Amino acid sequence: MTPLLELENITKDFGGVRAVDGVSFSLEPGTRTALIGPNGAGKTSLMNILSGLVMTDQGSIRLNGQRVET
Repeated sequence: MTPLLELENITKDFGGVRAVDGVSFSLEPGTRTALIGPNGAGKTSLMNILSGLVMTDQGSIRLNGQRVET
């Protein structure tokens, strides 16, 4: 089964600060997943990347097997 969402090696820097560093995971249809971590861990930055508000510096995102421009 093709994952609903796949992230591979997503990286984002803001100035000299790396907010997201090599994040990779996949979500299968019908599953529930949580994104947790301490303040400053990059959760909001990752959500902004997934929503298209922020472009990645590196990595790829696929939705239903189709690559999404990042």
